[in-house]
Order: sequence, then structure tokens, then C-alpha cells
Amino acid sequence: MTGDESAILCSVKRYRVARGWSQEELAEKVRIRRQAIYDIESGRYLPNTAIALRLARLFDCRVEDLFVEQETPELQPVQVVDGAAGPAARLALGRVRDRLVALPLQGPEAMPFGLRSADGCLDPDGKHARIFISRQRLDNTIVLMGCDPAFEILGQHVARAAPEARVHCRFASSRRAIDSLAQGLTHVAGTHLHNTDMAEANVVMAEKRLQGQSGRILGFSLLEEGLMVASGNPLCIRTVADLARPMVRFVNRESGAALRALLDDCLQRVGVGAQAINGYRNEVASHRAGAYRIACDVADAALGLRAVAEAYGLDFVPITSARCDLVIPSDLERHPTIRVLLDVLQSAALRRELDALPGYDGSVTGRLVAEIKPALG
Repeated sequence: MTGDESAILCSVKRYRVARGWSQEELAEKVRIRRQAIYDIESGRYLPNTAIALRLARLFDCRVEDLFVEQETPELQPVQVVDGAAGPAARLALGRVRDRLVALPLQGPEAMPFGLRSADGCLDPDGKHARIFISRQRLDNTIVLMGCDPAFEILGQHVARAAPEARVHCRFASSRRAIDSLAQGLTHVAGTHLHNTDMAEANVVMAEKRLQGQSGRILGFSLLEEGLMVASGNPLCIRTVADLARPMVRFVNRESGAALRALLDDCLQRVGVGAQAINGYRNEVASHRAGAYRIACDVADAALGLRAVAEAYGLDFVPITSARCDLVIPSDLERHPTIRVLLDVLQSAALRRELDALPGYDGSVTGRLVAEIKPALG
């Protein structure tokens, strides 16, 4: 495909689905291979004039109805997540309903390993984005917010199942992810709150925050949570009560994080006050940031996941296992990439990969946890 062809919006799939035809049936009618139909619909292949005319005759429409040239780059209104972003900030973009949402690729988000490619740049007015990608690619992109590192694996499985589909994963605490979903800033929210009574904490918070919306809550993973400590655990930290020892330098998670709530609950149970812990007010906003501080020997213990601890060569003191769920509003389940994601959640391949991660269990993956229904009256 050439650079010019990337600006062509293809509507063949919409016409095919409206007639109830499969890709194979359409291929037989047009006398080409099914793979060619797939490549046309996914934007990988722009057909020649003869095939385009055959398609137009078959659908009783104009060629211009099937293939529309778009002007790029395109300036569109955008809402930036996480507050301010500088002029010309690089962005990862997704459309949530009729709102264009921008995730700034700056700070740690810009370089998880190498530099990330941007979908657009923020206009100097701070309210518009100059778009680099085609409308079709943008419309096949979803945003997933949450703090399970395995969401990136889910995104890769979605891309393998449907190369035109994209999942932008953005780290966020459980509460912030749900609030962003309620505000229309993400398509899917991940949450792994801890149950303190008979009620399902993930379900309770989703129902409370998504007032007036319906949706489903699906299991994603069981993950082992606890304290990340230096290799060899030189201070012999065994329980949360050990954090109160004077020589232990602790780093906490921010208020609203599920692990922060877990710590507070555990401290209350063992009768240890927050003021007794050196570093309780010292906060980081991610598992990775806490692990990095321990690796750099500026902290001795931090809240996190076993998988993150092992990635940084740290030891791990388990506290509990929590279920991470995905919350998806009903009206967004029609999004083509969310449909792919729902299929992937039922795949054995994804469960096997989750099972292979340290401290993970894929037995709940894809399981329906609850349905959210709007309150009556």
C-alpha cells in the first residue's frame, strides 16, 4: 500500500454485512480470493478499477460510495486524558463514542522500551489534534485503562486475531479507570478491588460510578499481590507489620489505588497505624515506579505484583490474590475491536499465556462476573 492509499476509507464491509454475506460469499460473487476481500476491507489492498466496478455493480452503488478519499492530516476536536500536554505533544488516539480521546506519549508512557509511534500531534490551541492515521484505523482503535500489566498481552492477542484492530493500554488505578469510563474517556476499564465482605467490590464500584449505564463485567485474570522487596529480602520482611520497623524504607501507592486499599485494610487488621510506617506518605503511581525505587536502593519495600517484582529481579512477599475484571458498557460492545476483544477473551491461547506469567492464573478469563443494569426510576 502506498502513502496515498492510506487516506482511502473503504465501506465494502458495511455493504457486505448489510446483505448478510460472508467474505467467502462476496469473493465468489466478485470472482476473487477471500483473502483479497479481507485485505480490501482492512485497508491493506486498494482494488483495481475492474474489481471496484464489479463491487459497485454488485452492491448497486457508486464506486465513490465504496472508496472515499480522506484529507490528511485532519484537524479534529480532542480531549486530552491526564490533564495538560504541551504544544505538539505526541498522542495515542481512540474514538470513544463521538469523542476523540488523546493519551499523551510523554514521560514514561513515551518509552516503555523504544520510542512509540504517535497517531497525531496536539495543535497549539490545546483543543485539537492533527491526525496522522486514516479514519478507518482510528475507528478500529479502542482505549483500555487499568493497572494490570497483562493488558498489553491482551492487546497483542487482539491484534493477532484482527490486524486492523488496535488496543491502546493506559495505566490507571482501578478507581481512575472506572471514573474515566463513566466520563466517556475510555472504552474499557480494568479494576481489581479487594472484597472486604460478601459483596463483589469490582461490581459495587462499577454500578456506583456508572449510574445510568448498562454493561458487563468480565473476568480477566487472577493476580498475586503483595510487597516487592530487594533481592534476597535482606531485611526479612514477611508481613505488612514488618513495614513498621524503623530501618524499612517503604513506598506507597496513591490514594484510590486498589493496592493502597489492600494495605490499609491489612494494617487495620494487625493494629498498625499509618504513622508508624516510614514512607507511608511517599507515593508512586505505578507498580513499575515502586519496583524501580527498590532496584535503585532508594526504598526497601513497595506494593506491587509478583510478575513486576520478577521482571525487576526483586523478591516478593505475597499478601493476597485478586481478580482483575474488565468493565465494558453495553453500547460500546458493538465496536468492531471490542467484538474481537470479547472473542479473544474466550481463547485458550490467551489463557495459556496468562497462566505462564509469574503470579497469574487465567482460569477466570472471559467469565461473566456480572451485568450492570441502569437503576429504575
